[in-house]
Amino acid sequence: MSGITRPDGSYGAVAKIFHWVSVPLMIFAIASGCVIGFIRDSSKFEFYAIHESLGFTLFLVAVARLAWRRFNPPPPLPDHLPPLMRRAAEGAHHALYAVLIIQPVLGFFGTNAWGFPMAGATAYLGFIDFPKFMEANATLGTILLAAHKYLGWAIIALLFAHIGGAIYHHTIRRDGTLMRII
Repeated sequence: MSGITRPDGSYGAVAKIFHWVSVPLMIFAIASGCVIGFIRDSSKFEFYAIHESLGFTLFLVAVARLAWRRFNPPPPLPDHLPPLMRRAAEGAHHALYAVLIIQPVLGFFGTNAWGFPMAGATAYLGFIDFPKFMEANATLGTILLAAHKYLGWAIIALLFAHIGGAIYHHTIRRDGTLMRII
């Protein structure tokens, strides 16, 4: 294709808003999660509150996105995409939706298992307490937060693949794929 165009199969305005609201939430959730281990103990709760609030908000946005998507399906992928690219795009999108739901759940359950529900110093958005729903269990907390950590690295890899694919389509193939979400 000679030039980058805005394809007919663009996402709707609501889907675009969900997508672009998720971006800064993910950036800040990942960044805050990466630095928590380096924060002084006296300030850790503030970082946990920020990280957990970002994660839970991202969870809510992802669930809302999926609900919206259920009744407002995305435009079909362009016919010119080879089957392997089509499968890779669909797989990456499904994986991103899955991890955007599973990751906050693992974090929420993990911190609860350590005896720290989203309450008090780590309340959602600083003022919404969630009740404790399990007794402290360090073994379970360790397992859940390890899974949360490794899934965090998987999210970063998926994001690089997703962004790399968008850049590839925009700069190499010049097929308008990126313009579907802008």
